[in-house]
Amino acid sequence: MRSIITSTSAGLGLRRGLIPELLAMDEGPVDFLEVAPDNWIGVGGRFGEQLAQLSARFPISAHGLSLSLGGSEPLDMELLSRTRQFNDRFDVVLYSEHLSYTGDDGHLYDLMPIPFTDEAIGHVAARIRQVQDVLGRRIAVENVSYYAAPYQALAEIDFINAILVEADTDLLLDVNNLYINSINHGYDPHAFLAQLPHERIASYHIAGHFDEDIDLKVDTHGAPVKDDVWSLLDSAYRRFGVRPTLLERDFNFPPLAVLLGETGRIRMMQTAHADRHRLLEQIHA
Repeated sequence: MRSIITSTSAGLGLRRGLIPELLAMDEGPVDFLEVAPDNWIGVGGRFGEQLAQLSARFPISAHGLSLSLGGSEPLDMELLSRTRQFNDRFDVVLYSEHLSYTGDDGHLYDLMPIPFTDEAIGHVAARIRQVQDVLGRRIAVENVSYYAAPYQALAEIDFINAILVEADTDLLLDVNNLYINSINHGYDPHAFLAQLPHERIASYHIAGHFDEDIDLKVDTHGAPVKDDVWSLLDSAYRRFGVRPTLLERDFNFPPLAVLLGETGRIRMMQTAHADRHRLLEQIHA
């Protein structure tokens, strides 16, 4: 019987290229699997059966791709309805979407940055509230990597914090995206962490990226996690505490054992910080 997703849970993104190895894997090395509902809604046949098999063994979290929270087109109510059905069917506890837009008179098939303005805050927050109402649950929004900003009347951190408050929603803190943005846009990621609201951090993502240059990093999800990202995750654990943490890998798949080495590293970090937190509580009791 599958367990629940606890704060000290290490997860792996469910990709179709990994399914044969995941089906053959024991439950031990991974605590949960994350799927993009958009890629699985309505899928039957062999893949649908494999998802059902895996969901019977592992807790499932869901990470949406296509709601276009920052878009100008009306929200896709059919997709929202089917997403709610998906979440209910697979007992999804953690559901998140990207703080971006993905459509403009059609699907752009990319995560586009939202202008950092007061007007955008009101627009996006209203859409998040609507999504939460339709899904019947609180969601988390993910900070996205971006390379060109359409307009920045506000700093990224101020924009994100305002969205979280006005929408009354949580944050999926993508540590790799934070690191990439800090390099590409020249800010201190630790100062960014210091300004995030502790109580709204729901979970973390980490992933690999490509070093195009010393001051240009590209978010690929196709390589091992870099040391600087591991270090930043350690800082996030120290500041906010341990939360469910997912390893994302979308292509260039190594043998599953290599990915499980990374999820194992997440677990070791989580255990160390959880033990440290308990010790501090005992000291101050």
